[in-house]
Amino acid sequence: MDSEEIMLTVRITVAQRALLRRLAQGHRSDLSEVVSDGLLDILPTLHGQARAYLLLAALTEPAPCALTVWLPGPLADLLQPAANAVAGATGVRLGSGSAMLGAALRLWLDQDPQLLAAHLDLMHAGRSSAAPLVAA
Repeated sequence: MDSEEIMLTVRITVAQRALLRRLAQGHRSDLSEVVSDGLLDILPTLHGQARAYLLLAALTEPAPCALTVWLPGPLADLLQPAANAVAGATGVRLGSGSAMLGAALRLWLDQDPQLLAAHLDLMHAGRSSAAPLVAA
């Protein structure tokens, strides 16, 4: 553990956890790294009222699995301003960085798995080649 990392716990579904594990395995990384990459992929797209409501909708589905991840401090620091932007667009406060992380992660994981794998490939271009994502 790096001292500049922040530990957060989020709730996700069983299917989302399985997808996250496949993505991590396919890219030879750990869950925290894939979650960080997912945030870097999804946070820039969360502008506007429609996207903010999609993010809130991602929190309404029951999520039985708790997942603890480590995020780089600067990335974790982006969660509160993102939550503030959601509150400004919707009037709903998420309450914590973990809630914002959970909503963003769930929204990211609800995309096509092949698209997610392609985005991770692009983010990791230059690293050792990733194994193809195993079909669900």
